[in-house]
Amino acid sequence: MTAIEKIYKLFIEHPIISTDSRKIENNCIFFALKGENFNGNKFAFTALEQGAVCAIIDEPGYSVSDKTILVDNVLQTLKDLANFHRRKLGLPILAITGTNGKTTTKELVSAVLSEKFNVSFTQGNLNNHIGVPLTLLKMNSDTEFGVVEMGANHPGEIADLCAIAEPDYGIITNIGKAHLEGFGSFEGVIKTKSELYQFIKSNNGIIFYNRENPLLTQLSNDIEHRISFGFDDADFKGELLSSPPFVHVKAYFKKGVLYLNTNLTGEYNFENILAAACIGNYFDVDPVKIQKALKNYYPQNNRSQLINKNGLKIIMDAYNANPTSMQASIKSFMSNNSGKSYLILGDMLELGKYSRTEHTSILELLKSYPETTVYTVGKNFFEIAGKFNCKSFQNVDLLCNFLADNPITEGAVLIKGSRGIQLEKVLNCL
Repeated sequence: MTAIEKIYKLFIEHPIISTDSRKIENNCIFFALKGENFNGNKFAFTALEQGAVCAIIDEPGYSVSDKTILVDNVLQTLKDLANFHRRKLGLPILAITGTNGKTTTKELVSAVLSEKFNVSFTQGNLNNHIGVPLTLLKMNSDTEFGVVEMGANHPGEIADLCAIAEPDYGIITNIGKAHLEGFGSFEGVIKTKSELYQFIKSNNGIIFYNRENPLLTQLSNDIEHRISFGFDDADFKGELLSSPPFVHVKAYFKKGVLYLNTNLTGEYNFENILAAACIGNYFDVDPVKIQKALKNYYPQNNRSQLINKNGLKIIMDAYNANPTSMQASIKSFMSNNSGKSYLILGDMLELGKYSRTEHTSILELLKSYPETTVYTVGKNFFEIAGKFNCKSFQNVDLLCNFLADNPITEGAVLIKGSRGIQLEKVLNCL
């Protein structure tokens, strides 16, 4: 019996995984992961004391009892266990990646597929080299369909995640300028995201793609099995219906037209909604149930949320930001608001040497909206804001202090920025 088979036998008996000694569940298996600033091996004994049935370690000095299993590398063992489990289950898995919209698409697709299948899907943003294995290990014999979100900020990461999850189906929501510091260039982003297509192609799987996206259409040209969605000349067609503040879609099913009403804001969510409907349609989910699932989905975690507060209409979209999503959010917000408008924009992080250029491009875009009041937050915007018609603050607390003395009393407000800027604090000031 190999080490993985031994651990897997234990996992089947105790199917709870923990990687945090502060959150130990009784009879869980503790994986002593390492990071730049921590060493999980040091907490193996603590985890066992708190009720873990076993601790997986990779440093012999922490082998405190027969309840520890020594391996060469704890992280690799976690990945191998997840892949072993995935193969044992043998269920269909859809992988979702992309620069923007992958979490929303994952949520929508999962809601739609849950109308027919017992679906297990990525919780929150557990989409990296640790999150994907944990997602797979949450699946069990009752799971009928898996939806796995995959994120990346360095070359090769999507290929690594595909090797763990072995998806049968895949979708790239879009490819834009994000994590340029890690990828090195936009070309690096394209190469890494398209690793999903390459895996699906080499394993004779099926991809879903946006026919209106020239880059995705080009990258998928040599994939034999692909399903398209879009306005025209697509396998699954839909139209965006302009009905602010929420996005509504007219979708064409085999038996007729259905209107898909949602609680999502921002026209950029049209392709996410259409993707979910397309995938549901492919897997023969009843169109009326697709309609119901999309209508009942409410965005959370500061993603495209509409908040009405003190007479203000606030679009809260501060979970993450990059040049592509920032421009899309601004354009959508401005096209749907004719009255008094405010933009509160936070820095876009992890852009490396492209940071100044991309932040400047955003401020140049704002010249198209001279009547709009703009507040920027973060050192990147602050360093260049002097040339532009905006009020700039080095951090969110300074903006909150300003708003306390200069409150926004009417109109619409877009709050958009990277999570690290903490723009959610602004809600308490409006």
